[in-house]
Amino acid sequence: MIPAVNSSMRPVARRTAASLGLASRSVASTPPALSDVSVEHGRGEWKTYGDPSTYSPGKFQVKTFNKISPDGLRKFPEQQYEVKAGDEAANAHAILLRSHKLQEDEIPHTVRAIARCGAGTNNVPVSRCSELGIPVFNTPGANANAVKELVLAGMLLGSRRVVDGINHMKSLGEQGLAKERVEKDKALFGGREIKGKTLAVIGLGHIGAATARDAEALGMSITGYDPGLSIESALKLPRSIDLADSILNAVRDADYISLNIPYIKGEGGTHGIIGSDVVGAMKEGAVLLNFARGELVDSDALKEHLDKFDGRYVTDFPDDVLWDHANSVVIPHLGASTGEAEDAAASMAAETIRDYLETGTIRNSVNFPATSLTAAPEDTVRFTVCTQNKPGMLAHISEVFASAGLNIEQQVNKSRGDVAYNVVDISIGEHGVVDFKDVQERITMLEGVLSSRVLYGVPGTGFARNIGGEYFV
Repeated sequence: MIPAVNSSMRPVARRTAASLGLASRSVASTPPALSDVSVEHGRGEWKTYGDPSTYSPGKFQVKTFNKISPDGLRKFPEQQYEVKAGDEAANAHAILLRSHKLQEDEIPHTVRAIARCGAGTNNVPVSRCSELGIPVFNTPGANANAVKELVLAGMLLGSRRVVDGINHMKSLGEQGLAKERVEKDKALFGGREIKGKTLAVIGLGHIGAATARDAEALGMSITGYDPGLSIESALKLPRSIDLADSILNAVRDADYISLNIPYIKGEGGTHGIIGSDVVGAMKEGAVLLNFARGELVDSDALKEHLDKFDGRYVTDFPDDVLWDHANSVVIPHLGASTGEAEDAAASMAAETIRDYLETGTIRNSVNFPATSLTAAPEDTVRFTVCTQNKPGMLAHISEVFASAGLNIEQQVNKSRGDVAYNVVDISIGEHGVVDFKDVQERITMLEGVLSSRVLYGVPGTGFARNIGGEYFV
């Protein structure tokens, strides 16, 4: 176990741009130099501390699962961060992962943030992380180009029976008949061109918008449907797109249908949203492209349609019903399996972790509100507080600062679901050496507070949590 720092050993540090490693970063403003600040405590210990040799004081420790792109890991400056895999990081301040199924007992009490290199977070216990005051980040759009290219490839696979032709030529080759039959047998694999056809894009986020743009460039007419279309996504759509008011109306005249929507369980969710009603509205010969989630499609309803009509189903998700259907093309889950997508996702995840650890900024979180505060004014120190989303929390926090004679220069309070997040810049200009120990403990132990941080320039320090009414630092 790492020994607690007693009051006589407490570190006093001056926060500067260099100490935060922000001088060349565009994602956050450079903070000014501050008066001396003391934050360490002489009590409390972390139950999950491991071997002290796994921890380097004065650095943030990032725990990784899976093989993370080196491009992403290079976003963590060595003078401020150490990156270790799995059990080697017993005292991690952040976790970075891809497909690993993260368990709660793999999250040390020291963890402030978790980031997944990808859009989905089904492998992370998000609800529990919210209860613990831990923001979970993802990387929306990082793999959009890779998935879009696979969707375009899927349209061609669904149009020309290329896979059947490849398998046929292999069979002829084994028989020594390839050269003799190559011209005669090509009629077996006739197809159609995509130019001049209509593509319905269901879901117009990063991937859907990119698919619509490139399909239009290939000479296709585009119909789209997205009830939650954002202004940002709308600006990326081709001007000629025809926006439908329902999935049914979007697919009626479509030759190709691309699904680009999230999978949401429960009532009002998207499980089986492509059911008998939607499938029944599809025209004969339509190609359904599913590179979003397998559970979006009612396989039995689609099988009935494919048995009657000459349509196609192309997906990169396993399907127990349609895997061997003559009109199905099922490939491995290759959407984000490119080096470029892995680099982009890891880099984005690393940047969001750095933003949060160094400045308190939250972006691309799936459970915490997007939050940013302008650069801290001169002679202030930044304090962040994660709380339950309940009335009166902000007032109680402000009262603690006021009773300690500390003035709030600027602050922001945001909430999302059951969680609220506060970023507060406290003036210390006239206080000389400011000791935040008592203030942080009083705030952290308020009923409803989950955790708090003092961002004062020494990586890895200034963090406290309220765990079941016990104070840990």
